[in-house]
Amino acid sequence: MDDAAQLFTASYFENAPCGLVVMAADGAIIRANQTFCDWLGYDSTLMHACSFDQLLTVAGRMFQNTHWKPLMDMQGSVAEVKVDLQHRNGTAVAMLLNGVRQASDDCVVYQLALFGISQRDRNERGVFVAMQRAEELLAQKAAAELALQRAQVELAAAYEDVQHRALLAERMVAVASHDLKNPMTAIKMASELLARDVQSDRGRRLLDSISTSAERAQRMIVDLLDFASIKLGQGIGIRRQQVDLLKAMDQSVSELRIVFGNASIRHLSRGQGTFEVDEDRLQQMIGNLVANSAVYGDLRYPITLTTEFCAKGVVLGVHNHGPAIADELVPKLFEPMTRGSDRQDTLRSLGLGLFIVKQIAEAHGGRVTVTSNPIYGTTFIIHLPY
Repeated sequence: MDDAAQLFTASYFENAPCGLVVMAADGAIIRANQTFCDWLGYDSTLMHACSFDQLLTVAGRMFQNTHWKPLMDMQGSVAEVKVDLQHRNGTAVAMLLNGVRQASDDCVVYQLALFGISQRDRNERGVFVAMQRAEELLAQKAAAELALQRAQVELAAAYEDVQHRALLAERMVAVASHDLKNPMTAIKMASELLARDVQSDRGRRLLDSISTSAERAQRMIVDLLDFASIKLGQGIGIRRQQVDLLKAMDQSVSELRIVFGNASIRHLSRGQGTFEVDEDRLQQMIGNLVANSAVYGDLRYPITLTTEFCAKGVVLGVHNHGPAIADELVPKLFEPMTRGSDRQDTLRSLGLGLFIVKQIAEAHGGRVTVTSNPIYGTTFIIHLPY
């Protein structure tokens, strides 16, 4: 081998990417490359003055004497044996050892190749920690899913119970409202019959009060019956027939003037003719809107009803002056148990009137809208198509 080749071989040995050690049978280090010296913090002179077992930790020496060195003597080689060496500063350095035993006539040597595995150990520890964390998260996920399933079962049972209770309550309201309807009708009829025979003004006033209260109670009972019917899934029942609309509206206004004696009610119309509608439901819509105006409107001004025939159908309006409906209430004004004001009043209803109006209008294929401002007042418009 020429000098250049020898120089290259020597350089390759010294700077190999792994530690290279030639060890005698008694453990003395015959030769160690610069890489191995650098890893353990020794210069080459000090390194060659050591024996290999001096570089091992106590546990490493025991493992050498009991495992890998006897194995190498027996089978001639070992591969990927983990050994713990000691850095010059006292810290332990884990390495992976591959070795072969070479025997000649005059001596036995061990050629060792050592690979640093500190980074691999860190990676393995990181993987182990990550696996532990993943197992913990998986256990937490399983526990959360189990808790969620239990909560869903409990929620479903609670929902079913609430639905059952709500259904019972709605049926009770329907039954009670139906049972109250007949006695209230009897009270109203009795008060009207008695009014024919009463001569004193005081008696007539008392009977008028009874009749007005009975009329109000009847409207509330009808609203409750309709509400219960809707909640029970039966909807609003209507029976359409051809009706002289202006005559029906005038009759409704006449009755409402008696019921709301403290209010001035007028009716304005444009056009005339018959219209297919449920007359009782029509009067119920108008009555609920007039009752709403009587409660929340300014009764120093008249409540105005309008009837207009147009190309697409009929437009009915009920207008009152007074405080405007708050903007935030308008979107939910036609929901049940909703009122346009918190004002206390003896004529306050159950908060079902506008809800019932909307349901009746929709049952006719129509709709109801509202506009309200403090200057022009409040107007409810019912659109009923042909």
